[in-house]
Amino acid sequence: MSQTAAIWLVIVAALVAANLPFLTERWLLVGPRVRAAKPLALRLLELVLLYFVVGGIALLIEKRAGQIAAQGWEFYAVTATLFLTLAFPGFVYRYLMRRGGGGAAAD
Repeated sequence: MSQTAAIWLVIVAALVAANLPFLTERWLLVGPRVRAAKPLALRLLELVLLYFVVGGIALLIEKRAGQIAAQGWEFYAVTATLFLTLAFPGFVYRYLMRRGGGGAAAD
């Protein structure tokens, strides 16, 4: 796998994983379906777990390509922020667009 393909694989995996908690009522896409809507706290916990899963995939790809580079706290702060940014479309879909009649008040 080329270096460019590996980078795009990680970016696409992060985009998909960041939006999964907001697009399904199942726990980690394979768990039992929740009768009521999942609370936001559970979705955020799932988001953190998926952040580490994508990070593990990226680490495996980097290890396969060569030596693993040491990272400081700044790297993890930036990647976590990027992961949250990638989750924004799913959040908007779940909490802002799916509300029935919850738009601006009519004049």
